[in-house]
Amino acid sequence: MKNFVYNGQPSRVVFGAGSLQYLGREIEALGANKALVLSTPEQRASAEMIADLLGSRAAGVFDRAVMHVPIETAREAREIARKLGADCAVAIGGGSTTGLGKAIALDSGLPILAIPTTYAGSEMTPIYGITEAGIKKTGKDARVLPRTVIYDPELSLSLPVGMSITSGINAIAHAAEGLYAVDGNPIMDLMAKEGMAALGRALPAIKKVANDMTARSDALYGAWLCGTVLGNVGMALHHKLCHTLGGSFNLPHAETHTIVLPHALAYNAAAAPEAMLAIAGALNAKSAAQAVFGLAKDNGAPVALRDIGMKESDLDKACDIAMQNQYPNPRPLERAAIRQLLQDAFEGARPGS
Repeated sequence: MKNFVYNGQPSRVVFGAGSLQYLGREIEALGANKALVLSTPEQRASAEMIADLLGSRAAGVFDRAVMHVPIETAREAREIARKLGADCAVAIGGGSTTGLGKAIALDSGLPILAIPTTYAGSEMTPIYGITEAGIKKTGKDARVLPRTVIYDPELSLSLPVGMSITSGINAIAHAAEGLYAVDGNPIMDLMAKEGMAALGRALPAIKKVANDMTARSDALYGAWLCGTVLGNVGMALHHKLCHTLGGSFNLPHAETHTIVLPHALAYNAAAAPEAMLAIAGALNAKSAAQAVFGLAKDNGAPVALRDIGMKESDLDKACDIAMQNQYPNPRPLERAAIRQLLQDAFEGARPGS
């Protein structure tokens, strides 16, 4: 066994159908009195439902969370939290809303309680991302890790099937890259394999029956595990490419991860054979890249960047950005190969391995 270092993240998880009923108890456990409820514009009704549950503990609702957390939105939310006297924030929704909560916590130190309704997994990480002047910058800070996470599968029943598939594959990406992370460890490997297996069986079941509670629970369980992996070990080429495509070209987050992951796995396959075997095994397949590509295509998810708004004329620029600031990856970053990876992802080609 290889040497490793393991640090557990100090977060509290409340999991199970109907667990939203414990929201008041969990706010009290944080020692908080006034919560600013965060959401996207589309989830305003959910945010108001949370505010109603909180009653006098609700400071207000901020419903302007958007993808990739523009710095202007983060500043506006911080100022509103200050004006309303909020001493915590409740983020309901997916990665965009959790990301906004993190941006508030980064400067103010306000504790965050996350209520995920997608499978993004960012609620389990101390990683934040803020986009400024068209560039998405990421970092790690213990202050942004949500103190408490309430996972209630009932809240994910309304997540459309298409978004469920892409959100789930986004979560699989965290676990897949965790298996070949330079700072990986056996505990994260176990979580990665278990998380991918849960999502691998859940997503096709959700495609068949959208309100299958067992499948929704499996998916949320898998997202928790995969998110934990993301929060504990470093990521590599796949996440770098997705941050580039999302932050610089404003592509939708989960769909971008869904499309790029099979190609990133194919790029790294020969350099990380044990990880690829583990990924394939978790998904009951022979090839990691082919398994993820099939999971997307067979369940109606997009498989080509051109179908989600990427322009072919921007592929060279995307490659240039991705080649900046070298970072750990099983296979060295080779410009020609990464440019071909982007071309294959743009066209939706089936990965070769």
